[in-house]
Amino acid sequence: MTIDDRGDDVETADIYRTPQGRRIVEEAYEDLLGRWPIPAERRSVPTRLGDTFVMTGGTPDGPPLVLLHGAGTNTAMWMPDVQVWAEHFRVYAIDVVGEAGHSAPARPPLESDAYAGWLDDVFDALQLSRVSLVGASLGGWLALDYATRRPARVARLVAICPGGLGRQKMGWLLPVLLLRPWGTWGMRRALTVITGLGGPEARPFLDYMGVIQRHFHPRKDRLPAFPDTALAALAMPVLVIVGDRDVMLDSLETARRVAQAIPHARVDVLPGVGHSIVGQTESISRFLTAEIRDTGGHGTTAAPTRPQ
Repeated sequence: MTIDDRGDDVETADIYRTPQGRRIVEEAYEDLLGRWPIPAERRSVPTRLGDTFVMTGGTPDGPPLVLLHGAGTNTAMWMPDVQVWAEHFRVYAIDVVGEAGHSAPARPPLESDAYAGWLDDVFDALQLSRVSLVGASLGGWLALDYATRRPARVARLVAICPGGLGRQKMGWLLPVLLLRPWGTWGMRRALTVITGLGGPEARPFLDYMGVIQRHFHPRKDRLPAFPDTALAALAMPVLVIVGDRDVMLDSLETARRVAQAIPHARVDVLPGVGHSIVGQTESISRFLTAEIRDTGGHGTTAAPTRPQ
């Protein structure tokens, strides 16, 4: 346990296997951030869970768009998307606490409201009253969790292969455990099983994820399921994207629950696609920019004061 700048107790986790492993992961991450495709400001903002790293760029007066990555990764996962979204939005890519980025190693209980409070602190530090959210996997769960707790602060919501809706699967675990001891080849094959990605074009991403997985302690707790009543209260425009070959989450159950609980939501089930969903940049952009078109080019950034 440590004390953050505001004097609060913060539960922290030993998220790396060794100090040397942490340096290796951070150096690889810095190399990727050096190739960030748009001009960006790097910031670290104080929160109740510790300092949080944010990459900010895009249209200076555009409506705010917040990106939340998945477990066991970091902001670098948005590099293929951010250039397109930055044409219309002020983009804030946040390193989730407790993951393999530059934010604090805090991992409070997922069942609590700690992550919503953490995002409150981040948004307040960035002076964001109302945002659009895009999250993937764990980030999709975080986006849904925040939207159910702070609906007045969310203009639009995109959840990519989100947890908390469909059943979490475990069938992938055995082949991954059998493959991982086989060096770089085994790690790459294991990540292919998990992500559903393959081919030469996916190799750099899989190799980078392999660096993280060799040195990082992944989360082991299950993502809490959202009750239908919480989902039904989501009034903002919602887009959920899943792959029908996701080995980690029951994507068809996710689609069914969203269709029943959030009838106004759009659900895209991608055939032949696994847990890692790529190539949806333009589709997501069209969904997000509908708000800009509907409001004459300015988006909706005004909001009530911060919920308590």
